[in-house]
Amino acid sequence: MSLSTQQGDGDGQYIMIAKMDNARNMSNILKAIHFKEMATVFATSNGLKVTVEDAKCVQANAFLQSGIFQEFILQEESATFKINLTVLLECLNIFGVSNIPGVTTALKMCYGGYGSPLVLWLEEGGVLTDCTIKTLEPDEILDFNFSSANVINKIIMKSECLKEAFSELDMSSEVLEILMSPDKPYLRLSTFGNAGSTHADYPKDSDMVESFQCTQTQTNRYKLTLLKPSVKALGLSNKISIRTDYRGFLSLQYMIRNDDGQVCFVEYYCSPDEELDDDGDDR
Repeated sequence: MSLSTQQGDGDGQYIMIAKMDNARNMSNILKAIHFKEMATVFATSNGLKVTVEDAKCVQANAFLQSGIFQEFILQEESATFKINLTVLLECLNIFGVSNIPGVTTALKMCYGGYGSPLVLWLEEGGVLTDCTIKTLEPDEILDFNFSSANVINKIIMKSECLKEAFSELDMSSEVLEILMSPDKPYLRLSTFGNAGSTHADYPKDSDMVESFQCTQTQTNRYKLTLLKPSVKALGLSNKISIRTDYRGFLSLQYMIRNDDGQVCFVEYYCSPDEELDDDGDDR
């Protein structure tokens, strides 16, 4: 029995049915936000948004738009539930990672509404398995109130150069300082570790910078421990958008292209470190 015929008659009991020819397209995006065990899933007609938070200071969102699914049906206006992301990823990768060309894991994912489990059917090479994952009452998600209208500085870059910069960051530093400015040095990343201060500068006319929209000089520090999880998303991405608003809140948007060439987005929000003092620094 194939996935296409499995449980077809019982589909009426579900408010959400999503089918995907390659489960890796979903698991890769979810890995980019997997820094905590629990996640909140929001389903609308546009697709799925999966949110992970830590300490009310950092939030990551993975967007799986309906177009990346071969079939996406939602019988209600929206659905929200909390789920163990670690378990979901283990289920999506239940067949392991195949390097054989053309061999993919097909996925059918169903949800019956409030209190119901998330049911996954996965098929690879004629072998069919199913997983049932308990869902929980969703917690209230922190609203970072990050509005495009309040963005002061925005830079879109190729991810390649930032991958290199992040690999060379001094992880003994407690903070990453981000300076964005309409004037030199334009974009500067700084750490302050045991070996002293290190800076990486990116001129606005660099080949790596695709868009530069900075209206005022702004310097903010962010706890490096909060930004470390975003390195997973950076590693998968092709482009990154770095935005800050007037409060110094940071938005990192990653454009990730999946195995089928479709584009998905992962976004991290991070609040600034309150302990930045304006006097006596030597930048």
